[in-house]
Amino acid sequence: MRSEQEVNRAIERYSDTIRRLCMLHLKNRDDTEDIFQTVFLKYVLSPVSFESEEHEKAWFIRVTINACKDFLKSFFRSRTVPLDELTELPAVLPADYSDVLEAVFSLPQKYREVVYLHYFEDYTAPQISRILRKNVNTVYTLLTRSRQILREKLGGDDYER
Repeated sequence: MRSEQEVNRAIERYSDTIRRLCMLHLKNRDDTEDIFQTVFLKYVLSPVSFESEEHEKAWFIRVTINACKDFLKSFFRSRTVPLDELTELPAVLPADYSDVLEAVFSLPQKYREVVYLHYFEDYTAPQISRILRKNVNTVYTLLTRSRQILREKLGGDDYER
């Protein structure tokens, strides 16, 4: 079990990333908070010792993605209907990206993940391939296709990085 100091440091360092990843997958604040708590509970109880900060961050990303996927395919989730859909952007994201983020949120999940990790977390394609356990060429293809979809949704080349 980890010390309170370790947990507080991890929360300060990774809370925004975890919340954003959850919002990309779940598109619901309440579910995001549930998964956020689940991820940090797993961290507290995990015996894993990390080699570096990058290893720790990759662990958090992988655990978050897996927790979101598990939640989305859970029996409870498949038997309920949300009362309302998310129409506003999450508070953890800057407002000046609103149109870009709405376009990213509207992408199919396989594109959303790579776009988020590449553009918002600054991971390279080889790093993303290790995190998502996909072939590096698949990651390049997903990035290329997602850029094309975003270009069409946003109306041109104005939003290229």
